[in-house]
Amino acid sequence: MQFELTEEYLDSFIQAVDARKNSWIREQLDELHPQDISSVVHELDPDHSTYVIKLLENETGAQVIRELDSDYRKKLLKEFTPDEIGAYISFIDSDDAVDIINELPVKTKEEVISLVDNKEKADHIRDLIHYDEDCAGGLMAKELIRANLNWTVTQCIEEIRRQSRNVSRIYSVYVVDNLDKLLGIVSLKKMLLADDNTLIADIYEPEIIAVETFISAEEVSQIMEKYDLEAIPVVNVHGKLLGRITIDDVVDVIKERAEQDIQMMAGISGPAEDDDSVWTLSKVRLPWLIIGMSGGMLGAKFIGLFEKDISLIPAMAFFIPLITATGGNVGIQTSSVVVQSLAKESGYGAFNFASFLKVLIVALINGIALSSLVFGLNMVLGEDMKLAIIVSTALMSVVLLATVMGTITPLVLDKLGFNPALAAGPFITTANDLLGLAIYFLVAQSLYHL
Repeated sequence: MQFELTEEYLDSFIQAVDARKNSWIREQLDELHPQDISSVVHELDPDHSTYVIKLLENETGAQVIRELDSDYRKKLLKEFTPDEIGAYISFIDSDDAVDIINELPVKTKEEVISLVDNKEKADHIRDLIHYDEDCAGGLMAKELIRANLNWTVTQCIEEIRRQSRNVSRIYSVYVVDNLDKLLGIVSLKKMLLADDNTLIADIYEPEIIAVETFISAEEVSQIMEKYDLEAIPVVNVHGKLLGRITIDDVVDVIKERAEQDIQMMAGISGPAEDDDSVWTLSKVRLPWLIIGMSGGMLGAKFIGLFEKDISLIPAMAFFIPLITATGGNVGIQTSSVVVQSLAKESGYGAFNFASFLKVLIVALINGIALSSLVFGLNMVLGEDMKLAIIVSTALMSVVLLATVMGTITPLVLDKLGFNPALAAGPFITTANDLLGLAIYFLVAQSLYHL
């Protein structure tokens, strides 16, 4: 049964921790998955969390620590000694271990690594700690199963048994030569079906997709998604096998990038979590709010330039929100579709005149529908015919212009190397507000003086 963390459960749990009811706590936690225990621990203060984790077996405690949110884990690790952290690290894959160690103070890092019981694991961590976290080298784990080209199936199976304690997930076996150069891959199914004395050279598949250590994390996620891979090997520039990246690490990258894009589209300039300080939350939201406010002030100035037109036709003022809101909505819709297509590297990735024409036709249909609806409503409500024509014509023009802006801006930003999600936030909305107002009053001037 799926675990659900309720307020009643949490209250009972905190009371048990305060009363030091160790048997009850262990009984409760024995029934839970490490991820579920992490969700409980995350709701506790650091003192309670430390106490609970220390009640667990080191292997389970390590998985709980691994699943915790990075910011919370950073606070929690201050409550543990280097010896205790080193003991937990021994049970965590090298890539996750590096992430945790990088959250420690500089002087504590090397001490923790030296306290890791498994020398091979400590060496793996030292190798990985130098890679940037946003590249393939920073994502990869050193734990994997490799087989020499000249081994028999029996030798390979013995190697799998020998390394099974260090490798948490075995998807396949990587085939290398005597210099550890990656040659291909052999599936577990093929080994099980082959005779014991069959050479790996006779059954391995030489066609294999691999990435080099310097490839960006985002590119790795795109490759794994495109080819539907559960794991991908990582090599150096000479083709030597160094490690592998598994799907769980890539999912984290995809989630993080999606969160960043959503925040940018909402006008938040940096990472923001619910438990961040008031100052941090204000700092990441304020820049785009200032841009929006500046756009509003410019919009007010625009309206001021056409004060005479409003004084001649006061009812024009009632339709200003309609023009700006429609322009903003159309721009957001269009730019969001373009950003999504760019992220998938499809459709807009090869944008051409035919694609642009299709976007314009869609905008034209939507513009005609919206302007016709507004014109009809104005007639039903008894508005002046000339005013109805002005509003409908301006609305049609705004829809077309907002579509063009929403299409071109993300493409230009992407070509310049900026995150195109920037276009889908207050940037597009503010720009379309100003252009929409300008079009509205220019159309009014043109038609009114006919």
